[in-house]
Amino acid sequence: MSIVPGRTAMPVAVPRALLVALVVLAGLLSVPAPASAAPPFIRGGETVPVYDYADAIRESVWVQTPTDADRDGVPDRVAVDLVRPRTAAGVKVPIIMDASPYYACCGRGNEGELKQYDAQGVISKAPLFYDNYFVPRGYAFAAVDLSGTSRSTGCEDVGGPAEVAGARAAIDWLNGRARGFTADGTPVSARSWSTGKVGMIGKSWDGSVANGVAATGVRGLETIVPISAISSWYDYMRYNGSLRSSGYPNYLQSVVSDRLTECAAVTSSLATDSADDTGDYNAFWRARDYRPAAGRVRASVFVVHGLNDLNVATPQFAAWWQELAEQGVPRKIWLHRTGHVDPFDVRRAEWVDTLHQWFDYWLQGLHNGVMAQPRATIETAPGVFTAARDWPLPGTRKVSVPLGSAVASYTDASLTEDAAVASPSEEVAGRLAVLYGPLRAPLRISGSPSVRLRIRVDRPTTQLTARLVDYGTATRVDYGTGEGVRTLATESCWGASTAADDACYRDVAERVVTSDHEVLTRGWLDAAHHVSLRFTTPLRPDRWYTVTVPLSAYDVTVAAGHTLGLVLTQSDPEFTEAPNTGATVRVDLAASRLVLPVTGRATLTPAPAGATVTTAPVAPAERRAPADRRQLPQ
Repeated sequence: MSIVPGRTAMPVAVPRALLVALVVLAGLLSVPAPASAAPPFIRGGETVPVYDYADAIRESVWVQTPTDADRDGVPDRVAVDLVRPRTAAGVKVPIIMDASPYYACCGRGNEGELKQYDAQGVISKAPLFYDNYFVPRGYAFAAVDLSGTSRSTGCEDVGGPAEVAGARAAIDWLNGRARGFTADGTPVSARSWSTGKVGMIGKSWDGSVANGVAATGVRGLETIVPISAISSWYDYMRYNGSLRSSGYPNYLQSVVSDRLTECAAVTSSLATDSADDTGDYNAFWRARDYRPAAGRVRASVFVVHGLNDLNVATPQFAAWWQELAEQGVPRKIWLHRTGHVDPFDVRRAEWVDTLHQWFDYWLQGLHNGVMAQPRATIETAPGVFTAARDWPLPGTRKVSVPLGSAVASYTDASLTEDAAVASPSEEVAGRLAVLYGPLRAPLRISGSPSVRLRIRVDRPTTQLTARLVDYGTATRVDYGTGEGVRTLATESCWGASTAADDACYRDVAERVVTSDHEVLTRGWLDAAHHVSLRFTTPLRPDRWYTVTVPLSAYDVTVAAGHTLGLVLTQSDPEFTEAPNTGATVRVDLAASRLVLPVTGRATLTPAPAGATVTTAPVAPAERRAPADRRQLPQ
């Protein structure tokens, strides 16, 4: 009704039934809705172990993928082995997922654990501690066999679209968007127990899959924890146009899959489309490069990597991290000084605690302050971890210094690394060594160095190799032996156990050594790829060229009194397959630059004329890496 000023409003008759309804509705609106009770596994702002791990539900589901990589006319299916708490009706839990090609062939973790099944084919042991620790705390754990591996159908295409699509399909099933079946073909759903929130984790190839799935922007993937992971398979198997090893994709497929007959077309593609003959970056590699799709990433990202990882080199995390930063993706990073090592085997108690907080925040929605902590944790010396607001360190700037003032030359001699960097003040055929120092103050390098060279080459191409070396005695992580760690006789337990699946693992400690020098970082470039990695541009012997050799990302403080060395060689038999071309490279030192990302004051001056830097005798060549450069991203 309307009220006119100066007049009295007249009552309007209201039907009794409507009046009663209005009264009831008003009563309902005036009573506060009861607060939803927190799940029983959340107490004091964190998840706690309340569920019996021995009584957990263990089951296998085959999830239908959108691919038919083996071309049998049937959509491929990935096997998903689940361990989840036996909750009360209506209680749903998020999922921690590790999608891997290694569950049947090679094992996971420092002790090489494989999946194990009971007589009925039900998962009885899942590798690693994730299920033991997190299932009692209100999480499910999903161990996914990648396409073409173990109990999954389809084909393993080594970082390619089918591999990523299979792992993504498991997330879609957990969110009710894909079909799942039991072993006998009965449809099965996860809606009764799954919140749909998934966190993917994994080391090496497993973490690479997490990067690839995140780059699809799939909904439901809330966070990923890629450990020592690949973000570009080209950069894993090629070093700026130089082959690490020929036939690498086929080698990896043959190790993890026994379905090569059914997958002949995929196997053929891996051999031919990867372009070993040119080393070019082409459509095959674009399909296995996750960095350009960083803008699609919806998940938060917790990156972990070894600064001395020579298997999955540090550009893999650094380039991915930079792309994620530009997109504003919530992120965190841990960097340690060992090699290809899981943080569980570097800093175990702190890692489990931080991972627990991370998953509680992103999968359970618990505001525990983990995102208020410093974004970066960096091991700055053996066993010494420091926090930083970001990485590279805030305030880092590029410092460019010339290599000298003359023109120098060196001819390819296929030197080993030990021979190349030893006693740099001596004349050694096949190398060019430039020294800066002794340093007057500590020099902090944080980020990705590079070398810009002005060169003439008497061959159409040659490999250019650069190493940055810290000459000076110090106690360092011995990453050249056992990836920098050693397994101890003691063990510690992280979660609940059953007779089939214990939560106890051998303890691990860093290997340290006192040495008179250390190679900090390395870089390689096929000179004919100096214009673009997509095609070659042969060099003319009568021309000077300016080329850039990127070095792997690094973080280190070079101590005052030490000398920083830049060592240039050509073919590198320990790290790449590039042949010895016999090329002679002339370098205009005055027009060439070492570019370092540094923080604080940085004064780099050439070593005085006649200065002598000596090292211990070169170790026997057999101590170096094996001749086969193909490593498993494991």
